[in-house]
Amino acid sequence: MSTATLEAAIGRLPYRLQMAGGWIDQPFVSVHDPEPPGSMVVVSLQPTVRYMDRSGMATGTRVVARELWGESLPDRPPEELVRELYRAENEGRDAPSGSQDMCGIVYPGISRLDYDASVEGGWFPAHVETTSDPRLVAWLERVLHLVPVGSRPPGYDPLTEMDLDPGWIARLGASGRACFDAILRMDVEALGRSLNECSRAWGVILPRIYEHPAISIDLRGLLAGYAAAYPGAMYSGCGGGYVIVAAEDPPPGSTGISIRV
Repeated sequence: MSTATLEAAIGRLPYRLQMAGGWIDQPFVSVHDPEPPGSMVVVSLQPTVRYMDRSGMATGTRVVARELWGESLPDRPPEELVRELYRAENEGRDAPSGSQDMCGIVYPGISRLDYDASVEGGWFPAHVETTSDPRLVAWLERVLHLVPVGSRPPGYDPLTEMDLDPGWIARLGASGRACFDAILRMDVEALGRSLNECSRAWGVILPRIYEHPAISIDLRGLLAGYAAAYPGAMYSGCGGGYVIVAAEDPPPGSTGISIRV
């Protein structure tokens, strides 16, 4: 297969990797944050491989982006593109996807998204901090690893059980800030701690992320194993997807990432 044929099969639009703080982009979560804004981190990925569908990599949003714009992002302000893509994906939906999906595709590099329910209802970030610093990008590509687990199964819904505890939601938003700060300092131990903290918050706020009748894998046990063996770990999305591992040395069977700048 030629390079051109492979590129056509994968597509040229970026993917989105969410890191610590995910779910703070949903107003039903951020409205309970006693210490806004709460933050999360997204990374825009080069389409060097075809990531699994239904695995927390914004593949559904990417399909909508292709329908809107073809295989390249328009040369317009990113906040404008985020809103256009958000409207296209969520029009008429009772449970809209969060705007972090669009932000991670549109904004290059590594971004911290700050959400405050008092700003635009929490639907869009109150502030975006983005970096494409070559040193930080190279470092994060070196210490972040993806271990494939599996796609979300049919019939899976993480929202059937919720405990929107304000204290844990504050910790969720703080994990995103800690994650971005760790990247700026190139501190893999602190990065791992932020992933672990986000994982803990998810387990309290939305326990069905890990345990659901449709899931046959021991997601909590698997995650605990990686978190014990390496500085930190979290899932790329609800119900599995990939384990994101922060570590100096790649775990067996893992793949690296290529960040779009």
